[in-house]
Amino acid sequence: MADLKVKLGPLSLKNPVMTASGTFGYGSEYEDFYPIKKLGAVVVKGIAPWPSNGNPAPRIAEVTAGILNAIGLQGPGVEAFLKDKHYLPHLKETGATVIVNIWGRTPDDYALVAERLEEEKKAIAAIEINVSCPNVKEGGLAFGTDPKTLASVVSRVRKATTIPLITKLSPNVPSIVPLAKAAQDAGSDILSLINTIPAMAIDVETRRPKLANVTGGLSGPAVKPVAIKLVYETAKAVSIPVIGMGGIMNGRDAVEFLLAGASAVAVGTATFADPRAPLKVIDEINDYLDSHDIKSVRDIIGQVRIG
Repeated sequence: MADLKVKLGPLSLKNPVMTASGTFGYGSEYEDFYPIKKLGAVVVKGIAPWPSNGNPAPRIAEVTAGILNAIGLQGPGVEAFLKDKHYLPHLKETGATVIVNIWGRTPDDYALVAERLEEEKKAIAAIEINVSCPNVKEGGLAFGTDPKTLASVVSRVRKATTIPLITKLSPNVPSIVPLAKAAQDAGSDILSLINTIPAMAIDVETRRPKLANVTGGLSGPAVKPVAIKLVYETAKAVSIPVIGMGGIMNGRDAVEFLLAGASAVAVGTATFADPRAPLKVIDEINDYLDSHDIKSVRDIIGQVRIG
């Protein structure tokens, strides 16, 4: 059995496998399958200052080598998340390491959520900032596509909380390095990537889009090569740890991300096919390490051989 413990700046995890926000609900939905405290961390669905019903159905469509989703950031809002027994109060009982994904329409929205989460900082290991939301003050520009706008969000959240910060980066930019550096310089402790890629599917019989929202975010195996490239580029460019995600279906996929420079990984779409997928990924990373006589998962982080 290899040593699977990892340290991401101020964040220590028992193993490098967490769930991807939006794919694992709030943790309790998966407890019939295994104790969620076995995971490195549980990353919950996005929390905003207000409750959100999300987009109309259909909101998910299966496509070649992946899934399109246009859920629309459905969630209970921060007050219900903190107080309702189905959310944070229940997660505290499970003993799981909890990371809370947050979103908003302005930097102040993000800060408001962070300030409220600060009151439960003993129960929250980290906050993940979703910067792929529309910035209504900037005419719909996504926070995550402009370094200055991204920095304004991260710095505002940094001032609002002492909880470790993860900034989740969008792949939908000409170069991810300026965004990664901007988040680091603004006070992010960790980076996570990638978020979904905009895409579309059409039903040829009805001639209508398969999603009510017309377009959605593509996730699953189809995006993995893109994610590997961006994780590799980001890890080389910054001095803070990186969490890699995008199409991880098994342990060997996870090892690719670790070799590319990720210090931890997040499993998302795979849980729709197999709810136990994150647990299997942990076991399969260990199997890989054992089969190569590697004593610690930390020994393969960033060890891709170039040239």
